[in-house]
Amino acid sequence: MEKIRIGIVGSGFAAAFHYEAYLKVNRLNVEVVGIYSRSDERRQAFADKRHIRSFTSFEAMLPEVDVVDICVPGYAHEQYAVTAAEHGKQVIVEKPYTGYYGPRDDSEWRGDRADKNEMLQAAMASVRRMAEAVKAGGVKLMYAENWIYAPAIQKEVEILRATQGQILWMQGEESHSGSHSPAYGIWREAGGGSTVGKGCHPLSAALYLKRVEASANGVTAIRPQAVNARMHRLTGIADYRDEGHLRTDYLDVEDFCQLHITFNDGTVADIFSSEVVMGGVHNWLEIFANNHRYRANINPNDCGTLYNPVEEQLADVYIAEKLSSKQGWSFPSPDEDWMTGYPQEMQDFMESIAYGREPQSDIMLAADTVAVMYAAYLSDQNDGRTTSIPLI
Repeated sequence: MEKIRIGIVGSGFAAAFHYEAYLKVNRLNVEVVGIYSRSDERRQAFADKRHIRSFTSFEAMLPEVDVVDICVPGYAHEQYAVTAAEHGKQVIVEKPYTGYYGPRDDSEWRGDRADKNEMLQAAMASVRRMAEAVKAGGVKLMYAENWIYAPAIQKEVEILRATQGQILWMQGEESHSGSHSPAYGIWREAGGGSTVGKGCHPLSAALYLKRVEASANGVTAIRPQAVNARMHRLTGIADYRDEGHLRTDYLDVEDFCQLHITFNDGTVADIFSSEVVMGGVHNWLEIFANNHRYRANINPNDCGTLYNPVEEQLADVYIAEKLSSKQGWSFPSPDEDWMTGYPQEMQDFMESIAYGREPQSDIMLAADTVAVMYAAYLSDQNDGRTTSIPLI
């Protein structure tokens, strides 16, 4: 196609950095045509700032675009993805891909009290419905997991392919002091807590690298088989002393998780995530292979090191995400979007559409990530018991 026309659903944090990533796509004619959001005020402000169209309904936007980029809370992902696919539109879905958000007509429902086996079954049913809609529509679904495209992760991809290494163990984490999203902390909107809000990132990267390993060695796909998990609400314990540094206003979700995943080749990965880490975002994945060891530091990254004695003198200078203070030592990110893979992600997605190939972060990776996360919730409900992961 001569031009790839994008329509964004949502007007918040994810929509903003997706828009910026589209501006950096090269060698292809890509245009963000407009945006739809339920909030009239936020939608118009977003559109006016970027000189794009503000659509008053999703239905009005569909005929004007080739791609629908879904940047709204997870509970609405399936609805928009299925409708877009039914209209023959390519689909990009932000994380978490999908999940279980409770009955929409029961405002008293709480995720922390709900049966996790029912959640797992419902989440996988949502995965299947989305997959069926995409297949029937003859379109692609691209899973917007930026960790896949982060340069630090892609370097391990290069190493794996060169060495034909066997990954024996991975451990990784995404943590910080609490999400800035108003939907976060409410299971009905977010689909869970630290597990789906943050743990999905290192988890998806670990699943992806085992895929790369299989491809590099010419073996059958390596996929997750079982999980043991424990989760906690650390800021909700009776003796927690709130000093004001961590977000605590969670309704019914966990703020700490630990997942131990076993793959079908017998190798393992350990994934951690929490809302109790100060000092900025803490994103990393370490790989222990049979012929190399590699640590991918995404945030913080010490390509730049700064000492600032006076907070106020850097008031207008961006340092890094979720950094509560600019005083003392810090690690300024010269291009945080690039270090976290956002432009590379959209480049791959647009190329997959233009050239008719599959993206690196595809629907099967999204499906496996959802399967692991909700099997982990069931494991935790059963005191960490080993739980089989249902795969499509």
